[in-house]
Amino acid sequence: MLSEDVPSAPLTILLVEDDLPHAELVKRGLEAHQIANRIYHVTDGEAALDYLFRQGVYADPVTSPRPHVVLLDLRLPRLSGLEVLREIRASRDLDAISVVILTSSTAAQDATSAYAQHANSYVVKPADFTQFMQLIHDLGFYWLGWNYYAVS
Repeated sequence: MLSEDVPSAPLTILLVEDDLPHAELVKRGLEAHQIANRIYHVTDGEAALDYLFRQGVYADPVTSPRPHVVLLDLRLPRLSGLEVLREIRASRDLDAISVVILTSSTAAQDATSAYAQHANSYVVKPADFTQFMQLIHDLGFYWLGWNYYAVS
């Protein structure tokens, strides 16, 4: 449960993950602990940018609200997570959104590149189910429970 100090407006996560079982685990983990009020899921980099820039099927801000946090995989179809991150940080409308890289990559170059593009965090998905679920709980609780957002 979230702290009473957290704004009561709905907090939103955009999950950008092409691995459907991983996406389902993330969504279930966040929902089980009532960490996010709204979770939106897209499966590729182009869809992520369409959502964030409110283009095409994501044009309506009511059905595609601005996320407080983007959970972004690196290995995505169409556009990589680093390309998506680069576009987010280049946009004056989006650059304040927290972006957490959630990946299976332990490559130092990937982490270095993500931080060079101003990722807020780089988190490696554990292979163990219990550890994965604990990570999602802790990650969600920090970014949406403890981290402060000026929600309008």
